[in-house]
Amino acid sequence: MALKHVNAVIVGAGAGGGVVAKELSTAGLSVVLLERGKWYSAADCRKDDLYNQRTSVLGARFGPGEERNPRVVVDGQGRETIALPSDGTYSNNAACVGGGTFSYGAQAWRYLEKDFRMRSTYGAVEGSTLEDWPISYGDLEPFYEKAEWEMGVSGDDTNNIFKAPRRKPLPMPPLPPTQEHQMLEPAARRLGLHPFDIPMLRNTVPYNGRRSCMRCRWCVGFACEVDARTGTHNTVIPTALATGNCELRTECMAKEILLDARGQAKGIAYFDAANRLQEQTADLVIVCGGAVESARLLLNSRHALYPEGLGNRYGWVGRNLHAHAYPAAVGLFDFDTYDDLGPGASIAICDYSHGNPGLAGGGMLANEFIRLPYQFMTQVPPWVPRWGQAHKDFVRQAYKRTVVIMGPVQEIPVFDARVQVDPKVRDFWGIPVARLSGGRHPHTIEIARFLAGKAEAWLKEAGAVRVWQRVPAATLSGGQHQAGTCRMGNDPKTSVVNRDCQVHDADNVYVIDASVHVTNGGFNPALTILANAYRASQNLLKSWKGTRVTS
Repeated sequence: MALKHVNAVIVGAGAGGGVVAKELSTAGLSVVLLERGKWYSAADCRKDDLYNQRTSVLGARFGPGEERNPRVVVDGQGRETIALPSDGTYSNNAACVGGGTFSYGAQAWRYLEKDFRMRSTYGAVEGSTLEDWPISYGDLEPFYEKAEWEMGVSGDDTNNIFKAPRRKPLPMPPLPPTQEHQMLEPAARRLGLHPFDIPMLRNTVPYNGRRSCMRCRWCVGFACEVDARTGTHNTVIPTALATGNCELRTECMAKEILLDARGQAKGIAYFDAANRLQEQTADLVIVCGGAVESARLLLNSRHALYPEGLGNRYGWVGRNLHAHAYPAAVGLFDFDTYDDLGPGASIAICDYSHGNPGLAGGGMLANEFIRLPYQFMTQVPPWVPRWGQAHKDFVRQAYKRTVVIMGPVQEIPVFDARVQVDPKVRDFWGIPVARLSGGRHPHTIEIARFLAGKAEAWLKEAGAVRVWQRVPAATLSGGQHQAGTCRMGNDPKTSVVNRDCQVHDADNVYVIDASVHVTNGGFNPALTILANAYRASQNLLKSWKGTRVTS
């Protein structure tokens, strides 16, 4: 029996897809929301370090499933390997209702005005595809505000003199400061810096019917058992479902976008939870699968008019994959700095986001989330053995006496950092898998070294007796902050979607996730994904004429 035709089918129930589902269904459109993962709850909140999502070598706690979802990864020497979601090279993001917002750290940053004007600010960077966005901070500002107040953001950025203008403050105050915060704030001020409380998609007081944070150590990578951490799974998706206009279907794997003779979308072919091939017809197809999977879906959607994939007429789908390099410095103190108050991260500076001599950008710096005992392996300095008695002695002595400062670099995009579909390898359902290749621009590593040095200086000023740096390698950048593969732009020859997130070649297909980001900012991208989803949805609804959109 054929499935009932709907106005919109949305692929992916993460940050972008959740917002779009809510906006369209509350406006009266009929919506089917497809999610390849499950809908987890607090009952799935097992407190076990080995299930932590960030410990990638031990598995991706919230999907996708290992054996069904391989990828091919090509390293800098051209060697191919089959990567599973638990492999660090996989560039995994959570596959579940809520997507990354179900298990993320929940930092809620607005990008800065210059983050949308990187080419205008810094000029052409040789060997890069650095470009301006076709929209400005001003275009997104009302939607940043809508996300902050409708979904719930806490924090206090009044001391951030570098922030872009805002019309309203954040709706919730920050959590009380941790011991790390109390050490780092005066040290930053002595250095002439401007520290402030990190904005978080996390309730610090009861908000919108959900409880406040209980400050446990198990946060990033785990389900929040008191529902205090804000995601699309506990805000906009329940609102969408309550309208009666939205149907959520979980454990459904999209195969391809169905196209008519004119090359316009007519729906989605997908495998349901029983692995049966289904066809959901719709007036609109909205792709929200993340930068790797959204590009993969477009590339697998071939047609006589699009032999290389939908939206790929000029070869830009899958290009410019980037995320965030994370330089860091670890400081060892001669007293305990650990007070067991989650989530840990609380204080940041934006003094080095822009205006660094000789550098095309920068990034914010902040203290890190609580490192669980198993994760402390990543903080061990290079002169300490990785096993044996000396290693154990160091961990016992240093675990409660270290502070980590780190931050995401505003990466320089590269055309050859890309997602393709592999010509040979298929997933469980027989769909060609994503093939990842390329690396970071050398200037990204230069910026990272600069920021690592500034993090070290901050720790020393706070009293660290020994400090060591971590600088990322030039390998391909992806992971939870993946972006860029379906770039937004005005010129179809150098972008995949227009400023309203419509695919240039098919005006009833939208891509609304971080894959449209031209650059990724020197910040966690979640709030920008949410804000842009609100913006794109509003523009879609303005052009909606009952069964189609008009320009």
